[in-house]
Amino acid sequence: MEKYLPVLRNCPFFMGLEDNEILSILHCVSAVKVSKNCGSYIFRAGDSTEVMGLVLSGSTLIIQEDLWGHRNILSKCTAGDFFGETYAAKPGAVLNVSVVAEEDCELLLLNIKRLLTSCQVSCDHHQKLVRNLVGVLANKILLFNDKITHMGKRTTREKLLSYLSAESIRQSSLSFDIPFDRQQLADFLCVERAAMSVELSKLKKEGLIKTNRNHFELLT
Repeated sequence: MEKYLPVLRNCPFFMGLEDNEILSILHCVSAVKVSKNCGSYIFRAGDSTEVMGLVLSGSTLIIQEDLWGHRNILSKCTAGDFFGETYAAKPGAVLNVSVVAEEDCELLLLNIKRLLTSCQVSCDHHQKLVRNLVGVLANKILLFNDKITHMGKRTTREKLLSYLSAESIRQSSLSFDIPFDRQQLADFLCVERAAMSVELSKLKKEGLIKTNRNHFELLT
């Protein structure tokens, strides 16, 4: 696990922990490393899980799908991001989302039950980790609230402007990259890609944005 310490050190979940504490915690929560190929499912809707996942390399998509193949992207996880922690924290909870490898990736699966159970030796770093987990969950709630805000807009144009404005504020810059390609952005905002492309073209012609692939610049 030592080779992944650079990723783990920068993960909010392990904030404030020394390398030896991180390695001790991984043993405490029965961490298991797995590899997944692009397009493969890590968790499926309808299943339950006792583990949460941490992305070590590559990326995953958190999605909702219906029987007709319509996809709603809830979020994207890259190196250092977690997924599945909410469902793993409630025993027997059934997932209403799936987690899919967007590209070949390496993951760390952590047994959250071991984390939420008091450590036999009452180690200080175990308590730090619990506090960090609360912070991770709080951040997920804030991101979900942002998505609800975008989804609450009535038109494709309003959803786009809401999302781009929020990303600009989050990254403290009028020039920024987004984590999605065009189809993924349409799936995230729950709009038709063709309609979204039309609106992006209009925004460019009106001098409100500049864009190149997943890079945007907001013009004021």
